[in-house]
Amino acid sequence: MFTGIIEELGRVASRDGSRLAIEAKRVLSGSDIGASVAVNGACLTVVARGAGRLAFDLGPETLAVTALDDLRPGDAVNLERPLALGGFVGGHLVLGHVDGIGLVTDSHRTGESARVRIEWQDESLAPLVIPKGSVAVDGVSLTVAALLDRAFEVMLIPHTLSHTTLGAVKPGSRVNLEADMIGKYVVRSLSLRGGTP
Repeated sequence: MFTGIIEELGRVASRDGSRLAIEAKRVLSGSDIGASVAVNGACLTVVARGAGRLAFDLGPETLAVTALDDLRPGDAVNLERPLALGGFVGGHLVLGHVDGIGLVTDSHRTGESARVRIEWQDESLAPLVIPKGSVAVDGVSLTVAALLDRAFEVMLIPHTLSHTTLGAVKPGSRVNLEADMIGKYVVRSLSLRGGTP
């Protein structure tokens, strides 16, 4: 369980087949082999540690449903350790289970902030995104500022722009999306009862 509050920007050190090595500082503490770390919003298991880096194996399912396959050495990534029981939830509850990939279709600055439009690629995400609801974009907890037919918009404050990878997104960028957990349970419950979400 995560909160969508990014602890640090890591950097891809290497990518060898399914093995992804990330340079990090802050999240190294407590991230022993077997621990979970959210990398751009995807919960991954630490399989190796080295000086200033963590390594993860990317399985076929992870590569199929996330944008992690786009990562190349030198790319920045959002990193977050799991929420400690009794810890402060500054964003919203995030599982690190990516629901799908979003495509950035517009990004423009409004003063010191930015407005970003993201189009979901899987229609099953449509009922899970609501106006003023929570959504995790590459692991960053954000509020839906506007909802369109196949897309939503978020506003990014200066802190988010400078402390996460979202400050560098542009039209054509692919991002990981995770909808609010409660909404997913509601949609599933309605579908089992024969309702229309």
